[in-house]
Amino acid sequence: MNDIRPVGARYMTQLFSDNNKSGLTRDLIEALFPMFEEASAGAIAVDCDARITWINSSYSHLLGLGDPSTIIGKPVRQLIPHTRMPEVVETGKPLLLDIMEHNQQQLVVTRLPYYDDNGKIVGAVAFVLYDDLQPLTPLVSKYRRLHQDLAAARKALAKKARGTRYSLGDFVGASPAALEVKRRARLAAGRDMPVLLLGETGTGKEVLAQAIHTVSGRAEKPFVGVNVAAIPDNLLEAEFFGVAPGAYTGADRRTREGKFQLANGGTLFLDEVGDMPLPLQAKLLRALQEGEIEPLGSNKVVSVDVRVIAATSRNLEVMISEGTFRSDLYYRLNVLEIPIPPLRDRLADLGVLCEALLEEICEGLELRGEITDAGVSALGSYDWPGNIRELRNVLERAMTMGEEGGLLDADAIFKVLPRAGTRPVSSLAPQPVRPLSQTLAEAEAQAIEEALVASRGNRTRAAKLLGISRSVLYEKLAKLS
Repeated sequence: MNDIRPVGARYMTQLFSDNNKSGLTRDLIEALFPMFEEASAGAIAVDCDARITWINSSYSHLLGLGDPSTIIGKPVRQLIPHTRMPEVVETGKPLLLDIMEHNQQQLVVTRLPYYDDNGKIVGAVAFVLYDDLQPLTPLVSKYRRLHQDLAAARKALAKKARGTRYSLGDFVGASPAALEVKRRARLAAGRDMPVLLLGETGTGKEVLAQAIHTVSGRAEKPFVGVNVAAIPDNLLEAEFFGVAPGAYTGADRRTREGKFQLANGGTLFLDEVGDMPLPLQAKLLRALQEGEIEPLGSNKVVSVDVRVIAATSRNLEVMISEGTFRSDLYYRLNVLEIPIPPLRDRLADLGVLCEALLEEICEGLELRGEITDAGVSALGSYDWPGNIRELRNVLERAMTMGEEGGLLDADAIFKVLPRAGTRPVSSLAPQPVRPLSQTLAEAEAQAIEEALVASRGNRTRAAKLLGISRSVLYEKLAKLS
């Protein structure tokens, strides 16, 4: 059968196949370099030890690295922690399209290895295709629509069985804080250990718990969630461990399975575990240590294989010092801790969160929800004590009250935004006199932060709002970092 792929596609497949070690040579790279460099927002080259051999000035300024001549010879990962250049050098496989995070920037990059005349890898080159994700909006929108269809199908299946509705993609955010949460979640998914999720109410603890289960080795088994705070203390033991026939007056003649038995082989999610009474904490600890439970009213033990993910909005260490939470249970649950930052600590994610929430809110409606840059900036003036759950509520009310056909601007947001939690614009309390240089530096930093929030992290637009060039903005950001 004839190969009907485009010539370029066939060539690239052959070029990087295991059977062809010649690949791109230094001569070919040098011939193509001027064209790639001109078309990209930055370029860099490393040797076979992943040490920087060349970097152009635009990429150095983009990353805030300073004079390019001062970084030649240094390990690339020392200056660009999230780079995958060492991986390209080690494997010889190109990474033709990737999103790299660096200092709150999202860069679309391509990385290529190159070889000497004997087919030995001697280095790699990388080019920044985009330093702004805005041109990729149509592609991202298409991906999000496909993701919504998948999520709808998953939710329909979850109603029929004890499954999950959320994946890691449902934890929306590209800020460094959000990316660290996702990194730890992937680590937790790959290891069958207890996980403790710490975060305020509304930060997405259950979404993350389901996401961990979905990509873990237990994904095909049940996911059972229980909110400890929502169940009366006298019913918790039966809810967790089940009830034997005739265990008490009026009890069912049949065995009633508890959450541990329902989750056998899968994941048990304990939400608000800090609200668990002390007597039940001791029984939970034994179940986790021994892998067996004893139903209420029974003298027989039942073996269970359950992975526990616990979550709480309370400070368990303080509760331990107060004697209201067992230290041995805390150490058993807290094998891998994932702190989830509050929304006010990752305001850079407001834009993408609004986009995702508005699409979810408008699902099934003949309405397209959008929010302007000014609307996002207005949301950034609030402290969000209710976090993402409160953000969704604000957007829903704004959509209900809006008269602009689903377009939310600053006025629409301020109409429904609670006033109690907004940040004060100024303070009447007397302030100590500070050096003028310090005052100007802080004012400049605040102006840059507000411009980035208003532009949803788009540095090109932020520079225009500030009335400065993009290169000047990068220099100022480098000084702030």
